[in-house]
Amino acid sequence: MYEGVVQDLIDELGRLPGVGPKSAQRIAFHLLQADPTDVRRLADVLVEVKAKVKFCSICFNVSEDEQCRICRDPRRDPSVLCVVEEYKDVVAIERTREFRGRYHVLGGAISPIDGIGPDQLRIRELMQRLADGTIVETILATDPNLEGEATATYLTRMLKPLGLRVTRLASGLPVGGDLEYADEVTLGRAFAGRRSADD
Repeated sequence: MYEGVVQDLIDELGRLPGVGPKSAQRIAFHLLQADPTDVRRLADVLVEVKAKVKFCSICFNVSEDEQCRICRDPRRDPSVLCVVEEYKDVVAIERTREFRGRYHVLGGAISPIDGIGPDQLRIRELMQRLADGTIVETILATDPNLEGEATATYLTRMLKPLGLRVTRLASGLPVGGDLEYADEVTLGRAFAGRRSADD
C-alpha cells in the first residue's frame, strides 16, 4: 500500500478491465516518471472522449456524431444486419473487409450469473429495426462461449417468426491449432460445420 494519491491512482487503474494490481502499479509508476506534457495529453484525451463520444442512434456503435460512419455510408447493404455483442466486435469484423452490411450492437450478452437478461440488452431496439422489412438477413455474430450461445439461441427464437434469414458465423478449429487442445464445444462445432474437401 502506498500513500494518498499514489494509492488512489493505483486503485483507479486497477478498476480497468484486464488490469490487475501489478499492472496498475506498473502503469501508475510509469505515469509518475513520464513527462508532465505526456500525462496532460492523456488526461485531456480521456476528458475529451467522455465529452464527445456517444452511441449511434441507429446501431449503438460508438460515434462522435448522431449516426456512426457505417450507418451514414450509402454504399453499405441495408438488407443485411450483423448483430454483435460489443463495439469492439464491429472493429474486428470491419478489419476483415468481408462484410458490407450494417450492424446492431447489443451491449453485451445474456448472462444470468451476472444478472444480465434480454431486457438489459438492446433487443427491443433490434426488433424495431427489423419491423419495416428492409432487412432480409440477420447474422448473429455473438461470441462462441456460453453467454454468446445463449444470446444467439434467444435471438434465433425471436427472429425466426419474422420470416428473416437468420445465420450464425461459422466456428470451429483455429488455423494452426492442435486437435488435442480443442475443447469439446469447439471440436463439436467443427464437426457440425464440416464442408466438402473440394471447397
